[in-house]
Amino acid sequence: MAEKPSLSASNAKPAEAKPRPTAAAPRPSSSGDKQDASGAVHKTRRGKAVGVREEMDERKELGAFHIWMREAVKNTPSWLVSMVFHMIVLLILALWTMPENWADEARQLVVANTKNEEFDELEELIDEPLEEIDVEMTAIEDVVQEDVNISPDDVDAAAMSVDLSDFGLDKAPRNDLLATVGGYYGTGLSGRGTGNRGALVRRAGGTAASEKAVAAALKWLAIHQMPDGGWCFDLKKVPSCRGKCRNSGDLGKARIGATAMAVLPFLGAGQTHVEGKYKATVRSGLYFLVNHMKVGANGGSLHEGGGNMYSHGLASIALCEAYAMTDDKGLHNPAQAAVNFICYAQDPVGGGWRYKPRQPGDTSVVGWQIMALKSGHMAYLRVPPATVKRAFAFLDSVQANSGATYGYTSPGTGKATTAIGLLCRMYLGWKKDYPALQRGAKMISKWGPSKSNMYYNYYATQVMRHVEGDMWKKWNSVMRDQLVNSQSKNGHETGSWFMGNPQKPALCEKHGGRLYCTSMATMVLEVYYRHMPIYGKESIEEDFKE
Repeated sequence: MAEKPSLSASNAKPAEAKPRPTAAAPRPSSSGDKQDASGAVHKTRRGKAVGVREEMDERKELGAFHIWMREAVKNTPSWLVSMVFHMIVLLILALWTMPENWADEARQLVVANTKNEEFDELEELIDEPLEEIDVEMTAIEDVVQEDVNISPDDVDAAAMSVDLSDFGLDKAPRNDLLATVGGYYGTGLSGRGTGNRGALVRRAGGTAASEKAVAAALKWLAIHQMPDGGWCFDLKKVPSCRGKCRNSGDLGKARIGATAMAVLPFLGAGQTHVEGKYKATVRSGLYFLVNHMKVGANGGSLHEGGGNMYSHGLASIALCEAYAMTDDKGLHNPAQAAVNFICYAQDPVGGGWRYKPRQPGDTSVVGWQIMALKSGHMAYLRVPPATVKRAFAFLDSVQANSGATYGYTSPGTGKATTAIGLLCRMYLGWKKDYPALQRGAKMISKWGPSKSNMYYNYYATQVMRHVEGDMWKKWNSVMRDQLVNSQSKNGHETGSWFMGNPQKPALCEKHGGRLYCTSMATMVLEVYYRHMPIYGKESIEEDFKE
């Protein structure tokens, strides 16, 4: 049997080697990862191997955010970690040391609106009622605008209207308005204080009887205050009276004027809304005035039907005097607004005032407006020099006898208008020795006090008081005793006055009635201290600034 040939190593042809598949190069692994002999990479965590499946399951469980946070912490520089740690520690220490009431104080913070808002420019004052005080209110009829025609021969019909505003608790910086200079003389309203009043009464010619009459009058006025804080000329509408007093006025709608005329005697006696026996009475009256002021672009109007600009002038005096006597910041804006309206209402051509704003003037209405401007000036309110100059020009247009006498709307020699004109001249700067003033004062002294015309008596008494000397002594002895003796001392009318013929009263007594007469008579008996003498030796010059 033949043998198979064997292949020797020397002549045998080597077999071709088959190419070996190459494995992909392993990716760099994170620290802690291991690679086995086959090249597979395994994660290690907490000393245990973690496969790909386990890694994917963990990612699903934790979520992308947690994985991102874990990687961020692992890669955060050590210095940043240290800084965050110390900030947290400091915050904890700060909270530890905060006071216990920090939360209460934080509640007081005011947070602004974060929305985008467009803010309008500041608007002018809007006519809206001020905050009402907590008093019982009575229904008041709507006011109908009506003119009161006053004859040049009977100008004592100066009636009546006033309004006021809220009071503040803070006081304005003290001024020298109430300062006492020298012995008994001071400036402005300084005589109303209790320290000077008794000495001034004795020095100027008052008596215990005249002071007793003032006290009785204030009591009567307080009793006849309305529940809403104001007053009314028609006493039949007053709940506490209901006609028990005779001689009611017929201007029942002129509530502002009536309230002003009632408040002024209290202020004249040193009674304010912050001090005195009648402070609650005065406070309610002032609130009534403020709540009825109509504030607009031209100031604060206290103008009303029946009283017209008479009411505004009277109310302005009340507001300015109350502010001057108390320095109550809450009264500053109402008083200044009232003065501003007077300046607006002035006749731009003739310089006077009448029933409605900007009408050609008459001396009767002008007198109250100039008195109000003077009261505002003494209270350091703003009074434009141009307004004063135009008022001076009006007086020039109605003067006669080179300034010794005055008419109503044209030159004349009326008693009341002459007294008004001369007193206005005094306040506008005429000196005591001015020839026309001296001649006019002598004429008033010759006429003497009236038994029925309280409008004339009111202005003439002030002229005589400022002139002083023998003419004042002669005038005062008659005027004082006449009022003390004529004051009512019976029943509900005790402490009040009514002058004139009840069957045919003069115009002002007809409109204002017993309330008007009582107010005017009381202010006449307060003349010893209500205003300091303009020409007193130690008094301070207080002329309007040019």
